[in-house]
Amino acid sequence: MRILLVIVSLVFALPAWAHKPSDSYLSLSVQNEHIEGQWDIALRDLADAIRLDSDGNGELTWGEVRNKHGEIRTYALSRLALSADQQACTTQVLEQLIDHHTDGAYSVLRFRSDCDAPIEGLAVDYRLLFEIDAQHKGLLRLTQGGQTRTAIFSRELTTQEFSITERSRWAESLQFIHEGIWHIWMGFDHVLFLLVLLLPSVLIRMEGHWKAAGDFASVCRNVVGIVTAFTMAHSLTLSLATLNIIQLPSRLVESTIAASVVLAGIGNLYPTMMSRRWIIAFGFGLIHGFGFAAVLTDLGLPHDSLLLSLVSFNIGVEIGQLVIVAAFLPLAYLIRRSWSYPRLVLTGGSLAVIAIAIVWFTERAFDLQLFPL
Repeated sequence: MRILLVIVSLVFALPAWAHKPSDSYLSLSVQNEHIEGQWDIALRDLADAIRLDSDGNGELTWGEVRNKHGEIRTYALSRLALSADQQACTTQVLEQLIDHHTDGAYSVLRFRSDCDAPIEGLAVDYRLLFEIDAQHKGLLRLTQGGQTRTAIFSRELTTQEFSITERSRWAESLQFIHEGIWHIWMGFDHVLFLLVLLLPSVLIRMEGHWKAAGDFASVCRNVVGIVTAFTMAHSLTLSLATLNIIQLPSRLVESTIAASVVLAGIGNLYPTMMSRRWIIAFGFGLIHGFGFAAVLTDLGLPHDSLLLSLVSFNIGVEIGQLVIVAAFLPLAYLIRRSWSYPRLVLTGGSLAVIAIAIVWFTERAFDLQLFPL
């Protein structure tokens, strides 16, 4: 019953988490006592913070965005502060544009910050959107003298300091490992897909009925096959997408991920459709990898930082995934013989997941918002 309660809570708690998480992309280039910057902020996020849709028809036009340039500039700059060697730098916006990322249109602010002396230590205070979206992340790309480093800002980590003369790859790696862990934990579609595949792992199909599996070792072998296939697949496409070898439209990827959850749930109700679940895990894992890559692709890192971020982020995803399996499997094994597991947990849980995944698919495929917040 506990497993069913967990699944139901995931299904009904936050249905709005069906779309790509909120991110902005901040690029800073340090040049002696000056900083050249570009800040890409999603229009959908700005629409929540500032009333961009003036006529309220649900569609943004270039004219509406242009008329709000002043408000966008004021809102953004009030939530970003740069200081060099403990002295505040003055920032002015030079240009405002519109650009398109994999997940939609972004407002682009190009700016310049002037400091009093050549910069040796830079402090960045980032507070964009945290008051309305606790899950928002700011992805920073900092370059100086041909060297590039990365950082991630969150509501828990709003201020970071950087030495311009020194670079800590270990600190960068730890940050992206942390981000990978939280990305899969907060990506409910990835979590539900994995859980739906694992629900039948403590059962065996005999004469058209579910029976409790025998020893724990055989259950673990089955789970290892599923998790390994999923890991290999999404690691492959995560790498290909992040390295810009293969790119797919964001709406296609997100819609297919939702469809994979639906099909995995149906497979639990009609097991003959999916007899080899590791193959299903591998096939749909390829699509999930493109979803994971969305965090890194738009950051536009140079090759050395990109590889470091890619490997670290993927390690974090695997750690987060293993924690989910470790929490789920022993409990499922303990209650596998109860009458409620095949009826309530497997069947009821699968039906609940199918229902929410259909909502996700509808929202993503047709660009709708069925559960406005």
